[in-house]
Amino acid sequence: MKITLNRVNENYHFELKNERGHLVNVDNRSEFGGDDLGASPMELVLMGVAGCSAIDMISILKKQRQEISSFKAEVEGERVQVGEAKPFKDIHVIFYLEGDIKEDKAAKAAQLSFEKYCSVSKTLEPTATIHYKVVLNGVELVKV
Repeated sequence: MKITLNRVNENYHFELKNERGHLVNVDNRSEFGGDDLGASPMELVLMGVAGCSAIDMISILKKQRQEISSFKAEVEGERVQVGEAKPFKDIHVIFYLEGDIKEDKAAKAAQLSFEKYCSVSKTLEPTATIHYKVVLNGVELVKV
């Protein structure tokens, strides 16, 4: 896996490209000298958690022939000062699923994602605790 970065302007706006040619813009927020023309690197980390776990859960539920009519997630990160850096300490994920999905299968899909499959979460595991909750058809099922 390889990513290339090119600086776009004189500040902190970068264009990143993967080997397949997909582009992502990264920038610093304006209050930190950037032009706010893209997500921050730390926002991309949270997006990675959301995307990775969503792919896992949908894959698991599809294999179990569960019918998903809507899938959404919210991810929030709490950071802590460590020297000059501010890594994530806690990450909170809420999955909102709708459809003809069995409760136990939705809960198990989330558990498997975070405990076994999601490489992004596993990468963060040594330094951040990931908490998650599953809301199925408006009913909270799992809170970890």
